[in-house]
Amino acid sequence: MVSFKHSSLIDAPVEVVWNFHERHDILQILTPPWQPVQVVRREGGLEVGAISEFRIFLGPLPVRWVARHTECERYRLFSDRQIAGPMESWVHRHEFAQENGKTRLTDAIAYELPGGPIAELLLSWWVNARLKDMFSYRHDVTKRECEQQIKNS
Repeated sequence: MVSFKHSSLIDAPVEVVWNFHERHDILQILTPPWQPVQVVRREGGLEVGAISEFRIFLGPLPVRWVARHTECERYRLFSDRQIAGPMESWVHRHEFAQENGKTRLTDAIAYELPGGPIAELLLSWWVNARLKDMFSYRHDVTKRECEQQIKNS
């Protein structure tokens, strides 16, 4: 099992950051331009049982990815688990914590690559580097959008 974590401080209340994540178009908004993703379906919001299905591209190859939400505590956390996709296993926990009137947003991922320990030894550095790029982008977008909303209100 390999883990990845990315955290940032957003100058907006937890409710604003959480509500931003409830947007119906959130997957499109948070997808970096260099990472083509097609949203196939999204059923439910952030609550337990919600499903997101999308198609990612590994080079020219389309890969189906389906995630189901397994935990949800409003304004605190939600988690999703890959139920179909390229990883052996994948659990993504999104945490929201109040910190001096701001929000600490943390994305924590635990995953296993197909191919077992040897694949993880050889490829986890590459996967973590791609995750770092992706979550830096996601957090920058979230910070900009949520802080702009506060500034405009």
